Amino acid sequence: MEKLEKLLLDTVAHPRYEPVKLKTLARKLDISPAQYASFCSLARRMVKLGRLEIGRNQTVRKAAPHGAVTGVFRKSDAGFGFVRPHAVDGTVGPEIHIGQEYVADASSGDTVLVRIRSKPRRANLGPSGEIVQVIERAARQFVGTYFEREGQGFVRVDGTVFSHSIFVGDPGAQGARPQDKVVIEMLSFPSSEDRGEGVIIEILGPRGKPGVDTLSIIRAFGLPDAFGEDALAEARAVADAFSEDDLHGREDLTGELTITIDPVDARDFDDAVSLSQDPKSGHWQLGVHIADVSHFAPPNSALDREARKRATSVYLPQRVIPMFPEIVSNHLASLQQGKVRLTKSAFIDFTPTGQKAHVRFANTAIRVRQRFAYEQVSAILTGKDDGASLPTEIRELLFRMRDLAMILRKRRTKRGALQLEMPEIELEYDDQGRVSGAHFAVNDISHQVIEEFMLSANEAVAEQLSSIDVPFLRRIHPAPDPMKLKAFAEFARGLGYKIVRETDRFTLQRVLAQAATRPDMHAVNYALLRSLKQAVYSPEEEGHYALASQDYCHFTSPIRRYPDLTVHRLLDRWLKTGKAGGSFDELAALGEHCSKMERRADVAERELIKVKMLAFMSERIGLETDGIITGVADYGFFAQAADLPVEGLVHVSTLTDDYYDYDQSSHSLFGKRTKKRYRLGDKVHVKVVRVDLQRRQLDFRVVTKRKT
Repeated sequence: MEKLEKLLLDTVAHPRYEPVKLKTLARKLDISPAQYASFCSLARRMVKLGRLEIGRNQTVRKAAPHGAVTGVFRKSDAGFGFVRPHAVDGTVGPEIHIGQEYVADASSGDTVLVRIRSKPRRANLGPSGEIVQVIERAARQFVGTYFEREGQGFVRVDGTVFSHSIFVGDPGAQGARPQDKVVIEMLSFPSSEDRGEGVIIEILGPRGKPGVDTLSIIRAFGLPDAFGEDALAEARAVADAFSEDDLHGREDLTGELTITIDPVDARDFDDAVSLSQDPKSGHWQLGVHIADVSHFAPPNSALDREARKRATSVYLPQRVIPMFPEIVSNHLASLQQGKVRLTKSAFIDFTPTGQKAHVRFANTAIRVRQRFAYEQVSAILTGKDDGASLPTEIRELLFRMRDLAMILRKRRTKRGALQLEMPEIELEYDDQGRVSGAHFAVNDISHQVIEEFMLSANEAVAEQLSSIDVPFLRRIHPAPDPMKLKAFAEFARGLGYKIVRETDRFTLQRVLAQAATRPDMHAVNYALLRSLKQAVYSPEEEGHYALASQDYCHFTSPIRRYPDLTVHRLLDRWLKTGKAGGSFDELAALGEHCSKMERRADVAERELIKVKMLAFMSERIGLETDGIITGVADYGFFAQAADLPVEGLVHVSTLTDDYYDYDQSSHSLFGKRTKKRYRLGDKVHVKVVRVDLQRRQLDFRVVTKRKT
């Protein structure tokens, strides 16, 4: 065992060692299956002794020496940065300030080793430190714009990750031309003494050419945009083998009235609904029918390996990068109108007042009678369309769905669920596919109906798996830090909201309800969102704070989320054998991976929307618009345009009528002489003065509104 311990330490201490998971490390060290359990025990003991550390994605690395800290680095535009330490025994220490001269060659997102240089001098300041080693790079490939200067080639990397352009060699390397978007591999990272060097590995096309912006985001975030031939071949094989007539082992629901409600441009349909009500007792039976992707992608198949690696579909403007090949996601598993499709169904009985009475699950087959878009259903439920073209039974079904959903929504609110309103941006396009505008997505009655039914199904499945005491991938949302809720309460009070009990969820509910009709709605919702912890996938039994749910998981979207697929498999095993099981540790690692891939997809989508909106705004310099202040800092404030979903910075240097001081407690900038105030939530009239497409920034300037 001593030899194995030395081999393990020597391996992780080697300068060229790249942190990997324990199972991968065991393979590298030729650990046999019979030795693997002992190897894991040894590694856990070495972690407890402080000789090894478990980092991001359950990767193994050498522990930091005494007096040093490991964490994730975040670099500012000015060159200095901060390191957020990794948790030790569940506790995260204060952020460590890294002066510009002590950053070395670290970049944002890197995992670094820090030596503490000085302890905090004031209560509100963290310690200062020096980066002594980059343990793990967040990325080695970057996207930017190629240009030439003084006979040499350079790339200006998109965003603000690097302060200076990166040297890439002689002019025309790899055939690049000035203003081409390119992908570079870093050879050496920039430091205070060195600009850094890279090599061009792919040319994406001329900057501004249609599609190049999307490809740039795909490469920048490392999104997998092509499937391996083994996965494609397997998808074709299961498609050839599928027959709508083979319903062996399934309840035949093809004669039941079942509908789907999805976005008008949806490409895959993974959930369908049926609903009946007993006319005498008033009891409801809700059927939530979910595409049974697990039937086509068994564990460890090529399709499963590809889906597991991706963990989620990525929905970019005008492009979807699916988790499964389109043969599966858009055909075999998609609940298309008029087609017989295989499903897993949750049948939930509710009392007339919406109390859950009985739940049953089954492997089923359905045939969707009618596909609806959200807009169609909203028009019918709000009376804008009488639905006369629909059969009476379908029209009646829609109104039954509305009635039950509103009962369920009311019950969920009573138990303390928070209705955060963070609308998504929807781009508008002209006939050539160019952005012609944008608006916030509407969360209307049709969306709320489907949301309530999907929440009910997710919760019912989680409760069932909990009742048989099996570990599964939950969707957890830990309770917030009371200090962060206190800070939110101070912020809300500054806007005029009355808050007595800062940590009371019903108080938060009331604030959100009041904000819904006020101009500072987005600011309040965003501030509360920042006060809450992030929802993640994990087998831990922590509950879901925002939903006020003790047991919750994702079950309703296995076409586009891998955690849902794992839940389907457990449910299937239980349905067929009466029992199920799984490894808590493996689920913990999988949950971390899925959470990371989900965040990557979300950030990539937001970034591409931002890129497209900035390109749209770059042709509208001088445009004036009303706005709402959504953030305030000592260097200025951010404003959200009222008629377009874009946010820009009003730098304090442009407020030339006075000298403005920043008051953190009231989230305001105050004029010393004029006493003029710019406060979070205030209305302002601004003009677009600058759009920096390279750094992805938009600048506003306050102007006096013209009289009409």
